[in-house]
Amino acid sequence: MTTVNLTNYSVDNRSYPELKDICIDDKIKTVVIIGGQKAMNAANRLIKESLEGSTIKILGEFIYGKDSTNSNIEILQNEKSIREADIIFGVGGGKAIDTAKVVADRLNKNIYTFPTICSNCSSATAIAVVYNDDGSLSHYEDKIRAPKHVFINTDILANAPEKYMWAGIGDGISKEPEVLYAMKNAKLNHIGKLAKAIASSCQDTFIEYGKKAIKDCQNNINSEAIEEVAMDIFINTGNVSNLTNREEFYFNSSLAHAFYNATCAVKRSGEFLHGQVVAFGVMVLHAYAGNDKKLKKIAEFNKEVKLPTKLSDINLNYNDLDIIADEAMKTNEWKKALEEFSREKFIDSIKKADQYGRSLKVD
Repeated sequence: MTTVNLTNYSVDNRSYPELKDICIDDKIKTVVIIGGQKAMNAANRLIKESLEGSTIKILGEFIYGKDSTNSNIEILQNEKSIREADIIFGVGGGKAIDTAKVVADRLNKNIYTFPTICSNCSSATAIAVVYNDDGSLSHYEDKIRAPKHVFINTDILANAPEKYMWAGIGDGISKEPEVLYAMKNAKLNHIGKLAKAIASSCQDTFIEYGKKAIKDCQNNINSEAIEEVAMDIFINTGNVSNLTNREEFYFNSSLAHAFYNATCAVKRSGEFLHGQVVAFGVMVLHAYAGNDKKLKKIAEFNKEVKLPTKLSDINLNYNDLDIIADEAMKTNEWKKALEEFSREKFIDSIKKADQYGRSLKVD
């Protein structure tokens, strides 16, 4: 038997007009909301307004913590009202929504998601990243159910800090090259072919609309560019993830995410968002593949939108590469790849990407 779960979605530039009817259709009577404090401040009023006139009750609102850790997940899954609710609403960015998704799955509940920042595709995916309390990567929860519906409000996204849109673009540009690289030697079934077709359409939107989306978000302008980028992140790359993370194969990510996950183990000062680091990881991927043309294209795009083009942009240096290589070898991306990756070549590729980035002219 083959089952594929793809996430339904609604888009509006002001509210969540379809929420009440969708809840009624799904026979939802009780709800809990899990999210970040700022995210819930932005979205919860609109959620409540959208449910007015119905008998649907919100049993509680819970701040998820500050990271999608095992300890935060366990605290939430033991909350009485969360256990009693018919469904969980996950509100916020990737870590808040990943936390809510794991809680929902462990309690055998469905989840609706309400992304309030445009930083990654978590709101649509059947996978969650779980961290240790010290910030290092613990594991992927990759057998969870996909969110049943994602409610996208572009006005909230336009009024969020632009750094999340910026980082979301950095993460989004990884989907096409990582998926295509991961499956390059595979004999694809119909699911893999569908994933390849969608993945092949992801990158152009970021190149075309990315710079304007960041600028519009900086100026809190709800625009076509923001909607196009948001849909590419949440729906296109999100559902590619759901198609490529399977029992029979794993093509969801490759060396760009192996690089990111490995850097979580390097203690250093500064805040470095997921997509910010992944964007440099895309350069590493192209360097490893020996594709200088694509390395040049992504490096120049990164430079144009001020994403990292060299190790120093993410406070790393060559002294960190042994740790990064050792940690990368522990990742899903490394262990599940069809080809056998070389540790030495990976280190050389990081250096090559860094050297190319340092060769770009300073504005």
